[in-house]
Amino acid sequence: MILFWLLRSGWSARFQELARSISSLWLVQGAIYAAMLLTVLTIFELPLEAAQHGVSLHYELSVQGWGSWLWDHAKELMVTIIVGCVATWMLFAMIRRSPKRWWLYSWAGAVALAILLVFVAPVAIDPLFNKFEPLAKHDAALAGSLERVVNRAGLQIPEERMFWMKASEKTKTINAYVTGIGASKRVVVWDTTIANATMPEILYVFGHELGHYVLNHLAKGFAISAAIFLALFYFAARWSLGLLRARETRWGVRGADDFAALPVYLGCLLALMFVCTPVLNAISRYYEHRADQYGLEITHGLMPDSSQVAARTFQLLGESNLEDPAPSRWEIWWFYDHPWIGDRIQFALGYDPWGSGGKGEFVK
Repeated sequence: MILFWLLRSGWSARFQELARSISSLWLVQGAIYAAMLLTVLTIFELPLEAAQHGVSLHYELSVQGWGSWLWDHAKELMVTIIVGCVATWMLFAMIRRSPKRWWLYSWAGAVALAILLVFVAPVAIDPLFNKFEPLAKHDAALAGSLERVVNRAGLQIPEERMFWMKASEKTKTINAYVTGIGASKRVVVWDTTIANATMPEILYVFGHELGHYVLNHLAKGFAISAAIFLALFYFAARWSLGLLRARETRWGVRGADDFAALPVYLGCLLALMFVCTPVLNAISRYYEHRADQYGLEITHGLMPDSSQVAARTFQLLGESNLEDPAPSRWEIWWFYDHPWIGDRIQFALGYDPWGSGGKGEFVK
């Protein structure tokens, strides 16, 4: 809505006129326009995000002070502007060079940029917001226990790929995750997880994250999402060009390759992404469920009653994140990118292929 308001009010055209008055260089104009647009969008979103942070503070999910919170948002805006400038240059370069197939080339460029960001984020972006150190430096015993799980999986994940993150300065919630690709791929465990979970519970969380690593969920999920976004880029292009033909004069846009048209392209794409939210979330829930299963299998035999441990871990996650104890199926279908905690607990307690003399699907 904000994007189309910027078009209807003429502000998008004014941003572009200001950029033209500052520089005659196309690249500079694009950077100035993108920076102004992204800054305005951030300002409009700030009150809602501040309200959300206030709720998190009230319910003690967050312990981050307002100064630190604002500083994080300032850093996030700078990163967004840098990435946004590159994306804007790519998009409008494609529109200028190929008026008919620009959507396809823009999609390819977006995929390449996303891959680069996934690679760069763990080493250049994430450390801007949180402190990371080798896990072995903070808890050598835990690192050794995690190595046992890694060995059982038949993998070689060196200690320098296992990281401790200082989350306790900002939140009371617990988490662990796999991030990066290639040389930047790593497993991260929050210090809040280490402080609040038992060793067996941490091992299960690690087993779950290891499942994403072993089962190549990042690559598979990325490939599926890229295919979906190929269709979204095509339909967004058709929709946005139709809108421009009908209203570009009213909006003060000088053509499809005018930077002032960026809110049209972005607005159409975001609207289509919103419609596809249930599909993208369903894919995420599927991979999270498979990782839950892998975690149960890889920790089976390494600890007494791994199913109970997994169930307690999910209970701890639900309590620490103040999860809704009884969401509707519609809410899960639309909003949840992880299975509901209740379903995860039920699965953990019921999954037992070994009881009938069988074996796990992933860990034999």
